[in-house]
Amino acid sequence: MSTLRFHWDFLGPDAEITAKHFCHHLEEFCETHAIADPRTFTTKVQNRCVASMECDEQHMILVRDLLRPKRAERLVEG
Repeated sequence: MSTLRFHWDFLGPDAEITAKHFCHHLEEFCETHAIADPRTFTTKVQNRCVASMECDEQHMILVRDLLRPKRAERLVEG
């Protein structure tokens, strides 16, 4: 099964702090919904900070519908 990476953007002077806090909530969400081995991280990009989560493709609909990420991508395996 493929791995997907979901992204949420945060803007403004507190973007980095907010994105890191959001990652904490993503981890709680994964625990509640039995999403095994998620990977969460933040990335600073110009004037914003991006919170990202990687998980198995089987959770795509759950994450898409409940968390409404701004973007997603399939990671190349291998």
